[in-house]
Amino acid sequence: MIKKLAHMGLTADMAYAAGAASIGLSFLSWCVSLKREDAGIDRADRWGLFVGEWAPTFFALGIALRLEEGRR
Repeated sequence: MIKKLAHMGLTADMAYAAGAASIGLSFLSWCVSLKREDAGIDRADRWGLFVGEWAPTFFALGIALRLEEGRR
């Protein structure tokens, strides 16, 4: 899978950037949900956690892609 992603042009730096962006998006989605929805802090927390769980996946992909780039 990692070889295929690298072959498609995805780089480790792109994956790291996506991880960092998802951290910011997590905070942003928490703030927006808290302000715009009447469901309260529980729903805002769920949105923030849902988006925040993407970051480790992107960082792990970045590490795997970096190792793949080193093989070339």
